Amino acid sequence: MTTVGCAPTGTSLPPGIDTPFVLYGHRSSPHIGAVGATIPPVVRALNLSPAARAWDFLSIALSVIAADESCTRTTSADGWTRQIKLTVAVIDPHFWSTAAPRLEEALRFLTADIWRLEFIGGGYLPAPPNPVKVRTEDVVCLLSGGMDSLIGAMDLVADGHVPFLVSQIAKGDKHDQRTFAQRIAKQAMHLQVNHNASPPGRSERSQRARSMMFFGVGVLAATCLQKYGQGAPVQLFVPENGFISLNVPLTPMRLGSLSTRTTHPFYLAKLQELLDAAGLRVKLVNPYQYKTKGEMLAGCKNQLLLKQLIGSTTSCGRYARTGFRQCGRCVPCLVRRASFLKWGVADTTPTYKYDALGTPGRRFRDFDDVRSVAVAVHTVDTHGAEEWIGGALNSAIVGDAALAQGVAERGLDELKKFLQVQGVL
Repeated sequence: MTTVGCAPTGTSLPPGIDTPFVLYGHRSSPHIGAVGATIPPVVRALNLSPAARAWDFLSIALSVIAADESCTRTTSADGWTRQIKLTVAVIDPHFWSTAAPRLEEALRFLTADIWRLEFIGGGYLPAPPNPVKVRTEDVVCLLSGGMDSLIGAMDLVADGHVPFLVSQIAKGDKHDQRTFAQRIAKQAMHLQVNHNASPPGRSERSQRARSMMFFGVGVLAATCLQKYGQGAPVQLFVPENGFISLNVPLTPMRLGSLSTRTTHPFYLAKLQELLDAAGLRVKLVNPYQYKTKGEMLAGCKNQLLLKQLIGSTTSCGRYARTGFRQCGRCVPCLVRRASFLKWGVADTTPTYKYDALGTPGRRFRDFDDVRSVAVAVHTVDTHGAEEWIGGALNSAIVGDAALAQGVAERGLDELKKFLQVQGVL
């Protein structure tokens, strides 16, 4: 078991920690990691005063990301599943200790690792700014720079909402996120931050816990709204198409957390239970749980603005690794390209690195994601959808199994039609 500890400067971690991290601070030694250093200055500069328990939730989220990035999977017995003991400094260690089993269950589902969480005092709580700026936005919406969050924010504005937009800065996305926010809701607050996790050693690339940052900052923002201070719940919108959210493994080789679960309904439900227990009046909402990406494009309530901005969005899972150019052949890219076909509008994305997947010599079948989609399509065509889905959409983890299966099948059908056009099928 690997032990990771995260605490602000001035708070001592217990002995026996393998990998210590400074929360909201900078590295003072090559043997100590750091995470979240840039967040407090940004929050303070905006004169925001989040709730104490929201700071605790963000501290936990950042600590989970620190542990996820610093614990390599190659050293585990099966090459994937890790045993992680995480100690986090929080303001209210007694409450979070009682909530630990619920959080451990959510994290185990998210990352497929065995987590053990412990909490100590000395958590981060900054003095409120003077003056405090109480925000009048009525909802919070995550704005990643991708297609789904762009549509989500535009639909909220079209429905008369004023969203507080929250972005996690990723390489190559910062400028586009700002452009989207300005074009969608110029009068609204836009909070852009980065976890800046810096492990003291080798970094684990799988990073299955990365969505914790989004939820942590989203909850932080929600507690800054006027309506939250008045005792009302605040909706935190997490726009994600149902096909990617459910992420049914394309083949038996992609089971478990080999397929990401960042917005899976079971994971969101467990986080909601945690927020409710913490008295954080924030309601997680994915209004597109049963829509495909193509259906989201077709149903967007501001088609004119969508067509102007959609080409600048980013979907690629390998964006930074391909020189800030979308590869065109990973699963997110394939779903993106298929959604344009479903929408019936020309794809305005700058050229994909691998544009023509069916071109001789491209060896597309040697790329796992394209091959896996083709296998899933063949399985459904030959044996039916139930053979492909298996037990992945059990009602105990997805809620309405019939609706979940419907969006999974329609999403795969969008991919099928795209691969047929490409000459892959």
